[in-house]
Amino acid sequence: MGKAGDGRLVWNHSTHLPGLIPILEKLTHQAGITTVTPAVIGNTKANAPRLQIKVSIAIRGGFKLIARKGKTFQEVFIVTTLNQQELEGAIALVME
Repeated sequence: MGKAGDGRLVWNHSTHLPGLIPILEKLTHQAGITTVTPAVIGNTKANAPRLQIKVSIAIRGGFKLIARKGKTFQEVFIVTTLNQQELEGAIALVME
């Protein structure tokens, strides 16, 4: 555990933000990330013209992220051994 490329993407919803799944698949290949689970999808009033992913809160064993695009958001749960700064760096890397 903790090697590059040993993570998995959990498919438990039929709908996802456009462009989110390829980013999450890349995240599973980052060292220290074991599980990536897209969760609740919903609408917001504010408009995000392009896909944004930010770390929301720490959870047991990882973090909750919020992905936004247009007027839609989606929660994503990450099980990881990375700290918040390392995870933010990994997200920035895969979104380039």
